[in-house]
Amino acid sequence: MSVKALKKIGVLVSGGGTNFQSLIDTIHHNYGEIAVVISNNRQAFGLERGRAAGIPAVAVNPKGYPSNEAFDEKIVEILKGYDVDLVVLAGYMKIITPGFVAAYPNAIINIHPALIPSFCGAGFYGMHVHQAVIDYGVKVTGATVHFVNEVADGGPVILQETVIVADDDTPESIQQKVLKIEHKLLPQAVKDFCLDQLSVEGRVVKNKAASN
Repeated sequence: MSVKALKKIGVLVSGGGTNFQSLIDTIHHNYGEIAVVISNNRQAFGLERGRAAGIPAVAVNPKGYPSNEAFDEKIVEILKGYDVDLVVLAGYMKIITPGFVAAYPNAIINIHPALIPSFCGAGFYGMHVHQAVIDYGVKVTGATVHFVNEVADGGPVILQETVIVADDDTPESIQQKVLKIEHKLLPQAVKDFCLDQLSVEGRVVKNKAASN
């Protein structure tokens, strides 16, 4: 009986890459193979995390391209060059173009530090999200893993988990609470994708493992 090949994963990062590290620690060579890490910021520590794990690390400067579409065409070219099956946005601070989405339909996963559809979309990224949570006065927030479509943070939801917002919480303390669950949810979603457990029906993501 032949052994099924591991799916190849391309990870996009813009900063420190703690979510990327969670994928290296749990997914790489176990459920999938991280074939390449790409950043729009050559100073991103996520690139160093990749190099330390023996993963090819590529920096692409957006300023070298006349448009976001041209930049994303280059990113897709690199991903295709590594035969990538799944793209993971792990703290990637650029909204990807429709052409990129079309190249990987229902095969781009993003992690967002709030409970979509709350506190998401244009302008809601990083610490801005957690500040908005504080300002609105909600009692719970959390993290969402979702497939990416043409709408920012608008793709079908794969996994979500909540955290309590305490009266004395700050954006920084909420960020730390949410990061803990991000580091659990993102690897779980990637694992389920790699094991062919996920199916998308309209806006609904079904998980075969959860129904067994």
